[in-house]
Amino acid sequence: MLPDDLRTALDQAVARFSPQELSDAVTRLTERYRVAGVSTGGNHLRSPADIAAYAAYRMPATYAAASTAMHQAATLTPGFEPRSHLDAGGGTGAAIWAAAGIWPSIERITVVEHDADIIDLGRRLARGGPEPLRGTTWRRASIGAGLDRPAADLVTMSYALGELPEPDRAGVVKWLAEQAAMVIIIEPGTPAGHATVAAARDVLAAQGRTIVAPCPHDGACPIQPGRDWCHFSVRLPRTSLHRRIKAGTLSFEDEKFSYVAAATGSWPRPAARVLRHPQKRKGVVSLRLCTDGDGLRDVIVSKRQGDLYRQARDVDWGDAWPPAG
Repeated sequence: MLPDDLRTALDQAVARFSPQELSDAVTRLTERYRVAGVSTGGNHLRSPADIAAYAAYRMPATYAAASTAMHQAATLTPGFEPRSHLDAGGGTGAAIWAAAGIWPSIERITVVEHDADIIDLGRRLARGGPEPLRGTTWRRASIGAGLDRPAADLVTMSYALGELPEPDRAGVVKWLAEQAAMVIIIEPGTPAGHATVAAARDVLAAQGRTIVAPCPHDGACPIQPGRDWCHFSVRLPRTSLHRRIKAGTLSFEDEKFSYVAAATGSWPRPAARVLRHPQKRKGVVSLRLCTDGDGLRDVIVSKRQGDLYRQARDVDWGDAWPPAG
């Protein structure tokens, strides 16, 4: 769930628009993305209502995905306490809110975003949050490998790398990693999003970084392109406004995302990670795993295995396996 102060600030920011204006803006945005595609890098936000609608219906999902990915990375890197955070293509700032909740050690934040109106909304939302969010430096610029940037311990890019031209992405990933102790890249949980993340992972691994999450190894991804893709899911509640502008009836939605977190140094990793919802039947749990050394494996844990079975009953999609301890 969004932090209370962000939810309050977001409600205040969209209050100037009627639910119908926001709903119409969501419809326009969805159609523009459908026609143009997210890989064009074009600006789909053309009015204040578009920007407010974008924040209202995308910030909760982006925040949820970023928090989940960052939590997995933080769990596997005890002692990593970043003091500075750079968020590239940061939009209205969902990732900086998520990082501040995961790493309270963060003191300095920089967001690079190309749209001035989006920056204006992100800055207004951050003013309602705690320090250091209120002191965030917002920089208007388009992301590119030659762009000058501050050094940062933590560097993130959420739902933005795939919007760049494909030939530019490897250079941008190298740019992200410059002088960074940890890099986290998040993309939609689609085959195309996974392909973008997998290519970024290859660049980061080639630099000698440890892939701390979600992979239990630094080797080649065992998933065959075109046959499957690595992605995860987080469930988040919808507010009444959220349901109206998205024309949804459910009280929740599932945000599917792909991600990679890579860090300098050597860090312990789990033996495997659960790649799908565990299939639970009477007396057995079936797990689809990505493993260190054996590639993809399907494992069945039976009730006869006692404690391991009880752990399997509680494990979720995206969790390490076996659980710590």
